[in-house]
Formats: sequence, structure tokens, C-alpha cells
Amino acid sequence: MIKIYAIIIVIGIVGGTGYVAYTEYKDMQQRIGVLRENNAKLETALETSEASIDNLQSTMESLAEANRSLQSELQKAEEYGDELQSKLRRHDLTALAIRKPELLEGKMNGATANLWRELEQDTGGDGDTPLPQWLQSDSEDTGTGDQDSDQGGESPDTDSGETEASTTD
Repeated sequence: MIKIYAIIIVIGIVGGTGYVAYTEYKDMQQRIGVLRENNAKLETALETSEASIDNLQSTMESLAEANRSLQSELQKAEEYGDELQSKLRRHDLTALAIRKPELLEGKMNGATANLWRELEQDTGGDGDTPLPQWLQSDSEDTGTGDQDSDQGGESPDTDSGETEASTTD
């Protein structure tokens, strides 16, 4: 009888161990499935984040290039501003306006018209707005004609009073 009890105990131990092993196996399979799903989600998130990083880097490079371009244009604009300030310091526009007001008026009106055309082009317009009628006068002696205004919108020298002023000094 002890043999029978021993066999029953051994069968019970083997059966219990088998049952525990089976439930652990099922639990492990379920965990593996969850881990695979999580891994797939993480891989998708990784791909998305890498694409975002690449996009940010390309955006950063284009912004850096635009910044360099703007910096270069700013330097040119500052140099041009310095050049204009230098020209204004060299010429006494008040004395010229007193001596030859008609000449200065025509030059200033023409340069102002060109400036407005350029501003129109810079803000999206076509820049070919005609000159006002009073600026298109054909009389050379009044100084209000368009002798120094460029009808095409570009003036080769906006400081055309420079040579006139230096010849009278």
C-alpha cells in the first residue's frame, strides 16, 4: 500500500508541476504577445521621431541659410546707408536749395517717385505706376519736370544733385 501512496504522491507532484508549467507557459505566451505589440508601437514611434528630427534639422539648415542671406543683405544695406550718409555730409543741400530750388525740386521729386515705385515692387505690386501729372511737366525751367526720374523705375544715380552742386561751388 505504501507503494500505491507513493505512486499517487509522485503522480500528484508530477501533475501539479505539469499544471504549473502549463499555466506559466500560457502566461509567458501572453506576455510575449503584449511585448511584441509594444515593440511594434515603439518602432513606429522611433521612426516618427527620427523623421521629425530629420525635418527639424533640414528646417534648421534652411533657417541658418536664410539667416546668413539676411545678414549679408543687412550688411549691404548698412554699407549703402553709410554711403548715403557720407554723400549727404559732403553736400550742403540747404545751400543748393537756396541757390537752385527748381533743380533740387525736380531731382527730389523724381527720386521720391522712384522710391515709391520700388516700395510698390517690394510689397508685391508691379512697380510701373505712372508719374503724377505735375511731375511729368515738359518745362525744363521750372525744375518740376521728370528730367531725373526714371520712368522704368530704376534710377542709375539717385544722388544726381551731387555733380550739379559741386560744379557751382
